[in-house]
Amino acid sequence: MSINFRELHDWTVDPETAIGLQHQLAPNIIREGEPEHVEHIAGVDIGFEDEGATTRAVIVLMHWPSLEIVEQVIHREATRMPYVPGLLSFRELPAAIGAFKRLEGTPQLVMVDGMGIAHPRRLGIAAHLGLWLELPTIGVGKSRLCGRHEPVAEEKGARTPLVDRSETIGMVLRTRERVKPLYISTGHRIGLDNAVEWVMCCLTRYKLPEPTRQADRLASRRTRALRNDS
Repeated sequence: MSINFRELHDWTVDPETAIGLQHQLAPNIIREGEPEHVEHIAGVDIGFEDEGATTRAVIVLMHWPSLEIVEQVIHREATRMPYVPGLLSFRELPAAIGAFKRLEGTPQLVMVDGMGIAHPRRLGIAAHLGLWLELPTIGVGKSRLCGRHEPVAEEKGARTPLVDRSETIGMVLRTRERVKPLYISTGHRIGLDNAVEWVMCCLTRYKLPEPTRQADRLASRRTRALRNDS
């Protein structure tokens, strides 16, 4: 089994066109379901180098349920769009898709460091990526992009809905006692409750679920081997 990439649009667009594409694509997001026959989960982290001129995408593929790392990919390419609030997926996803095209294994679930539908136009990076991959994706955000929520209890597993314009767009989840919560949202082809449960199942003793934690950890290394893997 391999990933069937969908070429939805060109990445070199102006902000006005990008916003139009977000409005066009967001209704295609499937906000329900559960991944089936999960054998591998991918964690995705995206960052920048060379003062933003280079985008770096990292994918860590893990076996489920052992959470053993079976493959790692780091891919770099020239950044195509400057930073524009609300349009980060157009800046970051070309490198992420390039990384997925180098991945030998196939995940049945993808966790992304970023937002799913918890986005002003309901198309954060995890949702946008899910449409390109046609795979179940979950947004695992460290900070709130939009919406409001009630306080979250301090114990691990406590949660409260994230609501924007009377619509529940995510869940604020305490993944470690007395540590700042995460913002979990549907990316594509998975319901919110299932997304939260998958995140909980992938926790160890850290705040982040292992797929995105390991991707972030790999991305944060500054060894020569990492720099040459591009």
